[in-house]
Amino acid sequence: MADDLRPFKTAPGRTLLTVLLLSLAAGCASAPVPPPAQSLPAAPEATSAQFMVATADPAASEAAVAILRKGGSAVDAAVAAQAVLGLVEPQSSGIGGGAFLLHWDAGTRKLSTFDGRETAPRSAQPNLFLDEDGKPLDFMAAALSGKSVGVPGAVRMLELAHRRDGRLPWADLFQPAIDLADKGFAVPPALAAALARDQDLTRDPEARAYFYDPAGKPWPAGAILRNPAYAETLRAVAAGGADAFYRGPIAQAILAEVNDDGTQRMTAEDLAAYRARERAPLCGPYRVYEVCSMGPPTSGGLALLQILGILQNFDLAPLDPDGAPAIHLIAEASRLGFADRDRYVGDSDFVRVPVVQMMDAGYLKARAGQIRGDRTIGEARPGKFSDPLIVAQASQRQFEPASTSHIVIVDSAGDIVSMTSSVEMAFGSHRVVKGFLLNNQLTDFSFLPASEGRLTANRVQAGKRPRSSMTPAIVFDRAGNPAFALGSPGGPNIIGYVAQALIQMVDWGRSPGAAAAAPHVLNRNGPTLIEAGTRALDLRAALEALGHTVDERELRSGLNIVQFKNGRMIGASDPRRDGIARGG
Repeated sequence: MADDLRPFKTAPGRTLLTVLLLSLAAGCASAPVPPPAQSLPAAPEATSAQFMVATADPAASEAAVAILRKGGSAVDAAVAAQAVLGLVEPQSSGIGGGAFLLHWDAGTRKLSTFDGRETAPRSAQPNLFLDEDGKPLDFMAAALSGKSVGVPGAVRMLELAHRRDGRLPWADLFQPAIDLADKGFAVPPALAAALARDQDLTRDPEARAYFYDPAGKPWPAGAILRNPAYAETLRAVAAGGADAFYRGPIAQAILAEVNDDGTQRMTAEDLAAYRARERAPLCGPYRVYEVCSMGPPTSGGLALLQILGILQNFDLAPLDPDGAPAIHLIAEASRLGFADRDRYVGDSDFVRVPVVQMMDAGYLKARAGQIRGDRTIGEARPGKFSDPLIVAQASQRQFEPASTSHIVIVDSAGDIVSMTSSVEMAFGSHRVVKGFLLNNQLTDFSFLPASEGRLTANRVQAGKRPRSSMTPAIVFDRAGNPAFALGSPGGPNIIGYVAQALIQMVDWGRSPGAAAAAPHVLNRNGPTLIEAGTRALDLRAALEALGHTVDERELRSGLNIVQFKNGRMIGASDPRRDGIARGG
């Protein structure tokens, strides 16, 4: 637990690392090695000794700052920021989706974590996404249907966190978003770009009326957009609390949309019964730090800690941060972490997830021993554990769209919120209800409930929460004080984005702005993904010489990072999106 921290010593360089470096040099000698990749220009940074906010949109950051200046807590500011993000960044998150939240109470020195993940309705069965022949449905057909919508969790979770750690009245926190929705806001570049790419929003009448002009063209960046329906929804939630969302007219509108074809998939009881959960933080050592995140039903924290725990067995500091040896190590550790993630992780209220075994230092050292210096291990196999109920689970590789949003807020008392929220793919299920979009998070479940006679940990079950990749994190130094808080959107790439940013800052001393802007190289136990348009592509030949299959991709992270250093905070927001860090 983060309120009982002990120092962690840096793992010494091991013989395996020496072998790795020598063999890397030999393995790459036959092919010309291009100059190493260079970091992109660092993201603008904000510094402050009082409070810090980093969100995906300037309007959301401004709303959070306004709440903090009124004496609000980090949780208060997070509620206000999320309400605004649901308006200006609806393609990524909103009250129709879910979230995971970490909260550090500086006074009590306690870390709490809150689970606001969506749940499957009680009618959901393991064959939810199978056709009549037992084959998986087309992903987009499933995602755009009512059966993809999970019971939203964000509002109930935010209310739970506010009851615990809020300072200002709940009703006051929604006013910035209500004012923007009523008066109008300029369409941000990220929203305009998402609208221009989308081919399916026009299917929904409310979405078509809101997101497109009278000629049927998507609103461009800078156009003034009003959303009075969203303002009315927020007024109801502000006055009546979360119950106003989960019961009454808003709930009935959600049910009408989800069950629009006459099939009763979700009921009033499903909505009324939803509960956010407080769960134990998941923490593990990395160098002299303790890294804390969320446990299942998200796979993010567990995979992050496995990757870092494997890399704990190597001394990365002497390596070139942008060179092939470092990138190879990180990619191989990620392969091993994703192999375990795909096999074992699901909602721990329904399946037995071997969290303790997966984080065991001896186990991770053995996994690190599989890494070869002269060649990639290729597709990694999951580890094996003694529990037969765990071994019976099958691996799952499910398509996971890359949308989501992350917030980091630090208030004047030193309390911290690190929260990741999502509606799943861009614009969720593409269904607008009372001014907000409904999620399509149930497509995060495995479409196949079993494979080769083995059950899938992440199979659909009534009341279950689908596996996520969201990875909100807070990192503590050897004295138990916050050192970093961060997270990112990006679907399954979130895990790699957060791991890479932490390694950049911890092992190589890069600033939050430089870490957020660094070119991405990721591996999810398949091809090694290199960010398109960056100098990381210069590593292609060296990585291919080691056996990596290299795939150039657009890797649009949205990292928001706050570092605590010498009594001040340094905040940065990923330059790939519209975000901004603000101090005060």
